[in-house]
Amino acid sequence: MSRGALLVLADGRFPAGGHAHSGGAEAAVRVGRVTGAASLEEFCRGRLHTAGRVAAALAAAAVLGVNPSALDAAADARTPSPALRVAARRLGRQLTRAARATWPSAELDAVAREFPKGAHQPVVLGLTARAAGLGPDDAAYCAAYECVSGPASATVRLLSLDPFDATRVLARLAPELDRVVDEAVEAARRVVDVGVDALPACSAPLLEISAEAHAAWPVRLFAS
Repeated sequence: MSRGALLVLADGRFPAGGHAHSGGAEAAVRVGRVTGAASLEEFCRGRLHTAGRVAAALAAAAVLGVNPSALDAAADARTPSPALRVAARRLGRQLTRAARATWPSAELDAVAREFPKGAHQPVVLGLTARAAGLGPDDAAYCAAYECVSGPASATVRLLSLDPFDATRVLARLAPELDRVVDEAVEAARRVVDVGVDALPACSAPLLEISAEAHAAWPVRLFAS
């Protein structure tokens, strides 16, 4: 059951809204920071070790039963950009809708009531994994993989990049993704004992600044 649930949750066709977001890739392409497979790999590596690490730890902590409200506040504190906070909550609201229809859960119902505009997506992801019978490692892998697969998929559309090249980028990042997940789950277990200050707080200032600029564009292909 758990393996099947993980496949459903990690499937890009799961209606969680991620297809509308580029994870900062659109802004990076516009200014020339991402121009092909090599620069995409560097961009995704940076996201994985910053935003991805934080998201993976938040998701794992939610599976372990840490208070969602405390995790949501911690996610807010780790997201300086208002545009990224809005995007994270929109994604969280969409994921909550999809998750409640797929794996009905009192915890998901409670989050939907408490956060009508959406809780941060990694927190909802963790609660969804918990409702589906998955563990903290599963949730952390989903969060970390989404952090790099979203920009890779978006860049295929933005640059007409060969999909095989984008897939090769993700494959090359797989060992680092494993390490990030291990560290994120370890941090999440510390959160259970000592509180949310044990969560990673990795900074990515350029992503934050670019998100604010992107949000002001009159015309854009992706929501973030």
